[in-house]
Amino acid sequence: MPEKPTSRIFHGSRVLGYVSTHVPFVARFIKRRGETLLCTSVGKWFHTYGCDKFRLLSVSGEHPGPITCMAGDNYHVYTASENNIYAWRRGCELKHVYKGHQAPVKIIYPFGPHLISIDEANCMKVFDIKEESIFMEQTFDGKSFEVTAFCHPPTYMNKILIGSQQGQLLLWNLRTSKLLYTFKGWGSTVTVLEPAPAVDVVAIALANGKILLHNLLYDQTITDFTHDWGQVSSLSFRMDGVPVMVTGSTDGHIVMWDLEERRVMSQIESAHSGTVNGLQCLMSEPLMVTNSEDNSLKLWIFDMPDGGARLLRKREGHSRPPTLVHYCDPTGENLLAAGRDSSIHIMNTVTETFNKSMGRASHNRKASKRKKRLEKDNLILPPIVKLSSCMQRDKQWDSIASLHAGKFVCTTWSYNKIRMGDHKLKPPQIDKGTVATCLTVTHCGNFVVIGYNNGQVHKFNMQSGLHRGHYGGEKHLAHKKALRGVETDLCNQRVITAGADDRLKFWHFKSSTTAPYHVMHLEESVSMTKCHRESGLLALANEDFSITLIDIDTTTVVRKFDGHRSKINDIAFDSQSRWLISCSNDCTICTWDIPTATLVDIFELPDPASSLSMSPTGDWLATTHRGELGVFLWANKLLHQRAFLKPIDRDAVAVPRLRLPTAAPEKPDIEDIGTIDIGDEPEYKSPEQISAELITLSDQPTSRWLNLLHLDVVKRRNKPKTPFTVPKSAPFFLPTIPSLELEFDLEKDKDGDDTTKMLIPEDLTTLTAFGKKLSACQTEENYVKCIEKLKTLSPAAIEAEVVSMAPDAGGTVEVMKQFLLLIDAMLKSNKDFELAQSYLSLFLKTHAPFISQNRDLRNVLETVEATAAVSWSRLQNLLLYNICVVKALKDM
Repeated sequence: MPEKPTSRIFHGSRVLGYVSTHVPFVARFIKRRGETLLCTSVGKWFHTYGCDKFRLLSVSGEHPGPITCMAGDNYHVYTASENNIYAWRRGCELKHVYKGHQAPVKIIYPFGPHLISIDEANCMKVFDIKEESIFMEQTFDGKSFEVTAFCHPPTYMNKILIGSQQGQLLLWNLRTSKLLYTFKGWGSTVTVLEPAPAVDVVAIALANGKILLHNLLYDQTITDFTHDWGQVSSLSFRMDGVPVMVTGSTDGHIVMWDLEERRVMSQIESAHSGTVNGLQCLMSEPLMVTNSEDNSLKLWIFDMPDGGARLLRKREGHSRPPTLVHYCDPTGENLLAAGRDSSIHIMNTVTETFNKSMGRASHNRKASKRKKRLEKDNLILPPIVKLSSCMQRDKQWDSIASLHAGKFVCTTWSYNKIRMGDHKLKPPQIDKGTVATCLTVTHCGNFVVIGYNNGQVHKFNMQSGLHRGHYGGEKHLAHKKALRGVETDLCNQRVITAGADDRLKFWHFKSSTTAPYHVMHLEESVSMTKCHRESGLLALANEDFSITLIDIDTTTVVRKFDGHRSKINDIAFDSQSRWLISCSNDCTICTWDIPTATLVDIFELPDPASSLSMSPTGDWLATTHRGELGVFLWANKLLHQRAFLKPIDRDAVAVPRLRLPTAAPEKPDIEDIGTIDIGDEPEYKSPEQISAELITLSDQPTSRWLNLLHLDVVKRRNKPKTPFTVPKSAPFFLPTIPSLELEFDLEKDKDGDDTTKMLIPEDLTTLTAFGKKLSACQTEENYVKCIEKLKTLSPAAIEAEVVSMAPDAGGTVEVMKQFLLLIDAMLKSNKDFELAQSYLSLFLKTHAPFISQNRDLRNVLETVEATAAVSWSRLQNLLLYNICVVKALKDM
């Protein structure tokens, strides 16, 4: 099967910055963990966070389409995507799939052993959770009753309350499939239904802003409230014994209502910059969790003097798609992302726990913070369109500068303080319609150079925010037309400016000069610039979709790259200035090899990349894309595998189309998940010996053979301090075998002749059971059995067996010869090398005087010596060869 075309260099890794969508979150208390888990939708996946530290715990598998609604119970998390519903365990294990709907599912509600769901065709289905079968089905007439909300009143067995767009409510018995009661309604759409802590009472939120506490038993309204901060989108009651109702609105406000005094107790204005889609008070705790379509999840605590809540923890990303990404530190772990929501976020590529928000750009940061109405705040600046940073002086003063769409002002930011700076950089004389178009922060971090659409270039001090000069002659004009790019070199000796007048000018940095020291006439108009200060290379993205590379030291064009078919959005160099990476509106990302001036990699994406940045360590490529809220990371495959990059002719090859990286590792689609029967796969067992030519060690612990040579030391160390006393009447014990496991010594010589006529049984002979088995050995298989027997004995038991082989200890010369032949067989097999050496050493140490006086034993010992010499010679040659090779490599 041919391989799927892919990128030669980059592989999609993961996405950063996704927290929440418009789908309300699911809160589940896990008793075993003692923690509440929060599940939020992020498109085709959902994240699971721990409520204690808001740490990301798991990421689910990919759904066929975006998640439309979520729910949860004690066992599962239920998600709906398109026409199907999925049940998940532990946040990432798919357990059930419920099919049967003919339209996308919009509401799901767990109800004991059943799961209730409503689709956009107004069809209600009740599934059996375990069997995945349809228990009940009911279709409502959308013209007279379109379902909008669900709830189960406590103490109402088998009954659910259904709200409609027409304002009516139905009390339905699921067990009997009968309609019990119809509430006429209040002439407005029911948006939220939530049971109150009081019996028979349900809170009903209407589209007209009314909130009703209604008694279902008597069909009477107890009290009502009027919500003046937008339509109610979520509602919950405090579950820690305080009579407070909390509501969230479509304008992002949160209101707390005192139910005893029936008034507003407190409110949080602009708690979210979008609709408060999910709101829930945690059980028995003064805590509240909210999520919104502004890509945020927040935890609030009720500890304010007026009974209100303050923000305790939060996880948030960009509320609108970011358009800029920039690595900001030399470690490559943190990057800056900015975009249309006028905010800058710090994202960590190692763990999302370290992600931080630097806030939104404002004309007056302190005033905006006091007003807390960020979405409608007139002080908020337009989206950020340009970004530059240098962390050399980050601890002393601001290190980041940014430009805003349609504005001449340049804002500064502090990476160290994680907030917007106090400086607003403005030129001394401002003409009407002046807009800042490009900027760069110098390598030392002391200055920022800004270019404007009127052709002016000004220099500012980052520490004080003061104007430090300009470049250009008449009317401070450096170019006759708008600036398209401004760059500085590594040593702050030169300033390079590119304008729409097709001129590239080189200026002396230190003194404000009226004329450049060199001017280059460009053949094409420039749209943007990017400079790699370490190598002195300047890349120009031209309006004819080509890229020109200029050496700023020699002021000459050194390379030109053609291949894009639409406007170039961004350019990035790798850390070694060997690659030039560019993205374009034609949805492609190209990698150009600078030394050979060739295209070495290209791939296409579903959405065009608006910005890209290469990690200083060369391991990640970060990109942002139109319509996407996240920052996507691509891993550099060449750091882990070897590949030869050949030139690519774009017109001659098919451009591979890749998917954007996801929050989880790539897995098969949910529809393809099934059970694969692979049969009984045999368990792999390592062979006893790889090759007969090699020497193999045993799998015995070191103490089992090393202590054989030092048993006298071990015995002295383990000698009891008090003498052992024998009991008067010792109980009867069966003899046991000294080993790691309890085994009785019931072994008999089964190979003996049962027809013997001796009256004395063999069990009363002086030889041990091992000695009897050893004396009967005649073949190699018998020796193998004796070796396995020795491996089960402890060092003390092995010593006892060796000592008992001597004739004066009850043994025989034949048994001693058989033991030497056993060692000879071990050495010839090249197995258990260290055991054979230790057994031989113990045998010689114990019986050396007797062996020297017996000719038969000496002859057998000479045979063992010759076998041992051959084994050691082979091992010695291999060791010396490896030592020589290692030494030669060290000296190279």
